[in-house]
Amino acid sequence: MSDFGEAIGTAVEGGLLAKAVDGDGKGDTPLEKGHFAEGTCLNCGTELIGSHCHNCGQKAHLHRTIGAFMHDLLHGALHFEGRTWKTLPMLFFKPGQLTRRYIEGERARFVSPMALFLFFIFLMFAVFQFAGISAPTDIRGDNGEALAELAATEFERVENRLAEVDAQLADPDLSDEERATLERQQRELADQVAAIRQARENVPFLQGADAAGDGSRPVETDADGDTVIPLTDSDGATMRMKASGIEWIDGGIEKWRTNPGLMLYKLQTNFYKFSWLLIPLSIPFVWLLFAWKRRFKAYDHAIFVTYSLSFMTLLILGLVLAGMAGLHEIFIVFGTLLIPPIHLYKHLRGAYGLSRFSAIWRLVLMLLFIAIVLVLFLQLLLVIGVF
Repeated sequence: MSDFGEAIGTAVEGGLLAKAVDGDGKGDTPLEKGHFAEGTCLNCGTELIGSHCHNCGQKAHLHRTIGAFMHDLLHGALHFEGRTWKTLPMLFFKPGQLTRRYIEGERARFVSPMALFLFFIFLMFAVFQFAGISAPTDIRGDNGEALAELAATEFERVENRLAEVDAQLADPDLSDEERATLERQQRELADQVAAIRQARENVPFLQGADAAGDGSRPVETDADGDTVIPLTDSDGATMRMKASGIEWIDGGIEKWRTNPGLMLYKLQTNFYKFSWLLIPLSIPFVWLLFAWKRRFKAYDHAIFVTYSLSFMTLLILGLVLAGMAGLHEIFIVFGTLLIPPIHLYKHLRGAYGLSRFSAIWRLVLMLLFIAIVLVLFLQLLLVIGVF
């Protein structure tokens, strides 16, 4: 139930944030009846002309009823208004025309790209919370002290059991069957002792506390004398990463080693919080595609990028919901592989007035740029997660 409450709260927060970015639409039709008989604006005192104050933009007719409150809730939290239903169909089927018309000044007719992007990001976060889709938090990290203690305890237990079996074998009155059983147990326990002893010799931090005696992971050096950080996975395979010598980088590696579940959770939450970084990261790459066409400005590229990201966010959300509803995975795969490049192609052609050939070669480069941007974005999230 708490997950449901958090999901609803996140959707409301996203809608209100998008509302704050986008502002109030000027084409809303006021309700016919209310509790105020306004002749002047109740916000700034300007004499009213029309449905909105021409000085501050507040609606001319305000209402103090529960119905008006519910209307504001739906309008502000879920962003239901006429502009949404004009924007979404064009975003789906005519993204280039939407971007070009918005750039050329038709702002009141459509939802702004930033408002749309923020709302879809928060909506996706809310739906994922409600559906229980999140990074695993139960992954155990590598705790050298705990593993050393566990190895010592197990070694002691096996040694004690082996001593008991040796003592029983010393009894001359044992039957042949009993002696054969004890000898088999003796061999098995001896093999376990040898295996544990070999593991403690080969894995340094299973040998116990370090030289300082605090139980922390011992410092290792390679053949060149450089400090290395050993990372051990769940299968026991060990990888040694050369320490950078930079305190915060090595500290970040240590955090991932000791508590990967927490770091994955931080990575997921940081994705939602800092998803807007995809916009400034993408703009320079789009600019490169049109660097010699001076009629296209950075603002044009920003609108193009933000509307594209809005559509891709909604596409991810739609595919996830379709998969949860039971849609066959083959359709999910085809949707993931085909829809984004087709949409980008249509968006490029319409927004920049390109020929088919110009749109195709730019699309190929853009797909490469998208991979680069995603890698840069992931690296930024990893850096942010360290602090």
